[in-house]
Amino acid sequence: MSHNVYIYILIMFGVTYLIRVLPLTLIRKEIRNQTIRSFLYYVPYVTLAVMTFPAILDATASTWSALAALLVAIVLAWLGKSLFTVAVISCGVVFLLELALV
Repeated sequence: MSHNVYIYILIMFGVTYLIRVLPLTLIRKEIRNQTIRSFLYYVPYVTLAVMTFPAILDATASTWSALAALLVAIVLAWLGKSLFTVAVISCGVVFLLELALV
């Protein structure tokens, strides 16, 4: 069973191109519907969260240390700490818990 990889690449190119070009060509006027605007505003954040969350829990040797660091990061972000501060303290939590759990 021989497959031509160029056909797969061409199909992937076509699908990706259509997904990006069709909204630009079909929707010419400004979107006024508040629900659709709100949905489109939050799509990038939700997509990033969905891709990041499983990686956070699988990045460490112990799921418990990853979960603890995630909770610490959420609390620090909620308190308005900077991204650098949140990342450094979360890494420290993982490091300390991995030392304690091993």
